[in-house]
Amino acid sequence: MGRIAGVTAAETRQRLLRAAADVFAERGYDGTRVADIAAAAGVSNGALYAHFASKAELLVDALRTHGRRLLADVFAADPDRSVTDLLLVIGRWLPRRRGAPGYLIVEALVAARRDEEVARPMRDYVGERADWIAELVRAAQGGGELDPALSPNALAHFCLLLAMGSALVTPDLHAVGDEEWNALLTRLMSALRPRRHHADRSDAVKVRIDHERCQGHGRCYDLAPSLFGDDDEGYGTVLGDGAVPPGQERDARLAELNCPERAIDVEEA
Repeated sequence: MGRIAGVTAAETRQRLLRAAADVFAERGYDGTRVADIAAAAGVSNGALYAHFASKAELLVDALRTHGRRLLADVFAADPDRSVTDLLLVIGRWLPRRRGAPGYLIVEALVAARRDEEVARPMRDYVGERADWIAELVRAAQGGGELDPALSPNALAHFCLLLAMGSALVTPDLHAVGDEEWNALLTRLMSALRPRRHHADRSDAVKVRIDHERCQGHGRCYDLAPSLFGDDDEGYGTVLGDGAVPPGQERDARLAELNCPERAIDVEEA
């Protein structure tokens, strides 16, 4: 097998990355030979080495490519979403992750512990992911979505721990319900919002429900029963005039974040 007629160098590289992801996922890093990947891609060993210097480089590049594709899909689904919404979407996907990308990160992490040839590119890869998340955090802080006192590096590290841990604790080992997981993530994001000084009247907020968007899921009054109730048909209603008492701003924003239809608005009073 040599170069495939009519196939560009870029297409051959992508073919090799896809084959590597599949073969590493099936056989593991130690159980995979370069020849196995070349055969799965339909090219020669020489063609493979024309694109990748080693099996370790191929493993990490396959991981990097899959990670970028997943993030690109999230962005493409709603390019106007806020940074906090983006982090929530990615977080909600974590307990359900399975397939080649999840196996790849496990193989890469295990191999990096005992093989410096894998550890070197993995340090670069993890650093890239951390820098990307930290930049998202800084953007969210600049836009008033996240508390500016938070360390972007520490929050990025926390996100990496969640993402990589989810690849190890797969649903077949331990499963968590979507509603439970979503509620936890929403509460965490609410806790990361900018702090408000309750003594300052300018920090007062009000809640409002758009009744045309409300579908009666009831999350608002489950999460903040002192602020929301339900009407005779089970749709959410705001209690009183919507003014949020001091100390309950986080409950209001938790309900806002957790509403599937985004029917709740928290506004400056």
